[in-house]
Amino acid sequence: MYHTDRGIEELEKRRGEEEVTLAWLADKLRSFVDANPDFETAVERLATYLARDDEDDFED
Repeated sequence: MYHTDRGIEELEKRRGEEEVTLAWLADKLRSFVDANPDFETAVERLATYLARDDEDDFED
């Protein structure tokens, strides 16, 4: 496991059985960016990746 995977592993362990909506996730991402504006670019890139995950040609 990479150092950066620890948060992902914790998320899966603690909340892996829950079902959430994409609206809930979007709200949580907005709240996170509001509290941590330095991470806005990373969160936006993640959201774009998730939104376009089914497209063959992903561009930034």
